[in-house]
Amino acid sequence: MASIDIASIRKSYGAHPVLHDVDLKIRDGEFVVLVGPSGCGKSTLLRMIAGLESVTAGEIRIAGKRVNELAPKDRDIAMVFQSYALYPHMSVEKNMSYSLRLRKTARERIAGVVAGAAAKLGLEPLMERRPRALSGGQRQRVAMGRAIVRQPKAFLFDEPLSNLDARLREQMRAEIKKLHKDLGATSIYVTHDQIEAMTLADRIVAMNSGIVQQVGTPLALYDRPANLFVAGFMGSPGMNFFEGTCHASETPRFETVDNVAIPLGAPAPVAEGASVTLGIRPEHVVLAGHGPDALFAQVDLVEPTGFGIILHLSLGPSSFKAFTSDRSFLTASGTIPVRFPALGLHFFDREGRRV
Repeated sequence: MASIDIASIRKSYGAHPVLHDVDLKIRDGEFVVLVGPSGCGKSTLLRMIAGLESVTAGEIRIAGKRVNELAPKDRDIAMVFQSYALYPHMSVEKNMSYSLRLRKTARERIAGVVAGAAAKLGLEPLMERRPRALSGGQRQRVAMGRAIVRQPKAFLFDEPLSNLDARLREQMRAEIKKLHKDLGATSIYVTHDQIEAMTLADRIVAMNSGIVQQVGTPLALYDRPANLFVAGFMGSPGMNFFEGTCHASETPRFETVDNVAIPLGAPAPVAEGASVTLGIRPEHVVLAGHGPDALFAQVDLVEPTGFGIILHLSLGPSSFKAFTSDRSFLTASGTIPVRFPALGLHFFDREGRRV
């Protein structure tokens, strides 16, 4: 396996820039997830690492070796695509062994490597089937097996679970994570699904508009988002935001642009009267208490999800969500008391940066 170093990478199509000075160091054996909305540049970056896209400026090194000018076949990486890209006329065994046969690897070695990969992925009973006789999840496992047998320096995953239903995605996430633990392989995984990013990654690279917004562990991005984009993108339901100003009189408070006063419980980390965005995650909204810091919110909608309940609430014109596992709120209506505890609050300046 190998480290991957990306230095000042830029990509443009004509006069249209797609990636802007991306710097990233991926450690040997690390599982890094590139996450962001469609069009943010994450797949383009992955394809540049693979050699499927040219580099406009900057440098990519794999195991310390510059690879900008190397063809994909010479970079010693394996890629798993969203579309599986299996040969329909070949059996599972032949699909998995194809790259080794092209390299004229000894038959005994091919048989051993393919058998080992098939055992890891639970494909042993399917080795004689062709892709049309496999389910979506089985095809994806074959595509992963084909990558594993090459024993490359790094694995690249380009939204490999997008074509699967929700239950199968959950199963395959667990299989990919277990596989990474077993192989200890350097892996880069692209997805727009923040749940996949949170559950799979050692580190997440959050991207938007071709710019890296934040790099860190899943919980670091969740607990201390660097800016409004990361705060809003990570988490489901998403973080609540309120525009307004902070005041530090006898009782610290935040006043929304709609003139709703929200007690803060502690002084805000900003200057008196500063215009900021206040954020709080739905699960951090406390649905109880009648003390001085309580507010009464109107219940607009109740969404049961099975594992919990999402409440759509409003304070005057300001709408927000709360999440609870307390089923007594299934029948909530009218107004209910809510509190915004100080430890659950996030503050962002006018440029959207964390304060």
